[in-house]
Amino acid sequence: MAKNTSMRSGTLQIYPRVRAKKFLPRIKWKLLDKKTPGLLGFIGYKVGMKSAFVKDNTPHSLTKGQKIAIPATIIECPPMKILSVRFYEKNNLIKELLNVNLDKQLKRKIKISKKTDEKILDKLDKIIKEIKFSDIRIIVYSQVKKTGIKKTPDITEIGLSGNLKEKLEFLKENISKELSLKSFFNESIIDVRGVTKGKGFQGPTKRFGLSLRSHKSEKGVRGPGSGGPWHPARVDFTIPMAGQMGFSTRVNYNNKIILLESIKNKDINSQNGFRHFGKIKTEYLIINSSVSGPSKRPFVLTVTLRKTKKQTKKNYEFIELR
Repeated sequence: MAKNTSMRSGTLQIYPRVRAKKFLPRIKWKLLDKKTPGLLGFIGYKVGMKSAFVKDNTPHSLTKGQKIAIPATIIECPPMKILSVRFYEKNNLIKELLNVNLDKQLKRKIKISKKTDEKILDKLDKIIKEIKFSDIRIIVYSQVKKTGIKKTPDITEIGLSGNLKEKLEFLKENISKELSLKSFFNESIIDVRGVTKGKGFQGPTKRFGLSLRSHKSEKGVRGPGSGGPWHPARVDFTIPMAGQMGFSTRVNYNNKIILLESIKNKDINSQNGFRHFGKIKTEYLIINSSVSGPSKRPFVLTVTLRKTKKQTKKNYEFIELR
């Protein structure tokens, strides 16, 4: 009789399998870059999935010039504001400048000194002359109150592209303004970084995809056959075991943007809004793929880390959603 063997189930790429500490992950901004100076990322909120009808204008495509339906995810991106400016020297934070002009909800949580007569641009010029630094990044917060999701803003660090002179010019122009998606993030492909759906404590069969054992097997059907040898007398970490499943930080690479628009210019809301989300009220993205997480989950949309020719060549002309 043939020996019934198979490879172990479940990837060991990401270990240990624990809950993510926060919704918006840390990102190594030095690895990301783009040609035009500006933001390297933006905060967005998942609306849901729909079927997008598009005209395929991709060169050499089998469906070129035809109307096709593709799976699409909608992400709402309310405007952001700069909370503080961070100065780095050899990847070490050496100075942080807090922006005084904050929203009321943030002022309640963040302590600001009473000596706030000095303008933020004057402070910025002083710091530039006083300290030596090699990189500048900004802490931003989303104006999520402009959507129908919640009131508490999400805060994260965003990198800037360009040389130091271009980064400083960008800061001086936008430090007291709203940062909109359409103005500063004109990309054709993006990466979406966020947290997956949490599924709690699950057994090894669901968690690692084990095959069910024979109905005559001892000590249950939904579990690994052996926990390891007698000698060495230990259970190795590679043995599939029960534990936390989901709510992990993941990246969806190379998502093609079908449409980047404001709801004022192109209204895609249905009469009752989107299920589990409501109506879109600000700028939004439609991308050709699925992304991790449920509706209303916050994401960081970033410049692509590793572009692929296949995704770059795609050219879709948006028609409608269904």
